This record gives sequence, structure tokens and C-alpha cells, in this order.
Amino acid sequence: MHVVSEKGAAGGGLRERKKRATRAALAEAAVRLAAEHGAEKVTAEAISAAAGVSVRTFFNYFDTRDDAFVVIDADAGARMRQAVLDAPAALSPLEALRDAMAAELAEAEQQHELWQLHARVLHASPHLLVRSLGAHLADETELAEVIAARIRSGGRPASVPAPGAGSDEERRRALDLYPRLLAAVAGTAVRISVEHWCARQEEAAFPDVFREVFALLAAGLPAPPA
Repeated sequence: MHVVSEKGAAGGGLRERKKRATRAALAEAAVRLAAEHGAEKVTAEAISAAAGVSVRTFFNYFDTRDDAFVVIDADAGARMRQAVLDAPAALSPLEALRDAMAAELAEAEQQHELWQLHARVLHASPHLLVRSLGAHLADETELAEVIAARIRSGGRPASVPAPGAGSDEERRRALDLYPRLLAAVAGTAVRISVEHWCARQEEAAFPDVFREVFALLAAGLPAPPA
């Protein structure tokens, strides 16, 4: 999931904070205009005007008009990957990834209406949906590479053989499969958390739903009692 956020604004200088705020404003304007008029009818000029910036500024942040609909927060993936690498060594890869995702989703309860509009825009424009899926898969691949790097550095789950344990082939397979599976499953877990909470907001706060979903993953997805 791509997140509309000014997360990380506390870090960096004033210039960087302003850049993040401008990009977030452009992305939100693009989504809201597309939800109202259809993406194919929304121009870079209209998005820029709605965000209160020039068209030149728009193209400082996005290579094409379509990128404003698809790449909502280009820095979110990089922040998440760095957080996984920086997490305490005592945390399992799943725990490190859970905490990194939780930090990115800290504003979920404020952003869910915009997320729903974004999903509507993508599903109404097949070419944007395809581009979004491609961006998601690219993020997932890069996340898997970071998880593998963390495991090689010593932070690994019990199911992945430690260096020197098991055969070379077993270690190779584990380090190939586990990171890819974890990255894919965690992404699905976030989607399910958001969808479940959006449908049942009166039952629990989003952080509680998110933690419950990842607790089920950590437990190995035991079947609930009948």
C-alpha cells in the first residue's frame, strides 16, 4: 500500500520538510480530483492549481501526470527498508517489519478516507492500476532484499538456518524463499488490516487491528475455535 504522509517531517531541515509537504499536497490533490472527475480528465495544471503551486513545481516532483496518481509517497518504501535494517538485533525479521510498517501507518485513522478514494481511482483506470501493481511489486522485491540482508547480518527467525547450520543448499533456499514470502505476506497483512478496520471502525482502533493481524502471523496462523 502506498501511503500519503508527511512522515519523517521531524527529520531533515526546513527545506526537506517543505518538499515533503508539497509532494503530499500534490498527491492528495491528484487523488481527490481524479475521484471527482476521473483521472483521464485531470490535468497537471488542475492538480497544481488545487495544491497551490506552479506546473513547473509539479514536474519537479513527478515525471509524468500519471505518477501523481500512482506513486503517492515515493519515500515510504525507503523509510520502511531503513527501519527494518536499523531495528534492534533482538527482534525477529517479522517483528522488525511489523514495527517499521506500524510507524508508516501511524496516521492510518486520519488517512483512510483518502486511501479509499485512491483505491477507487485506481480501479476506475486499469492502466493506473497496472502501474500501481508494478510499483507495489518493485517495493516488495526491494523489501525482500533488505530482509535477506538483515538475516545474513544475524537477525534471523528460528526457521532460517544460522550460518554453519544445515547444508549450503538448505541455507540458500531459506535465504531465497523466506524474505520473499515475508515481504509478500506482510503486505497482504497490511491490506487486510486496513480493509477490516475501514469496514468495522466502531469495533476497534486501527493499531489494535494491525497488532492482532501480525500476532496471528507470528503465531503461525492458528485456526480460530469453531
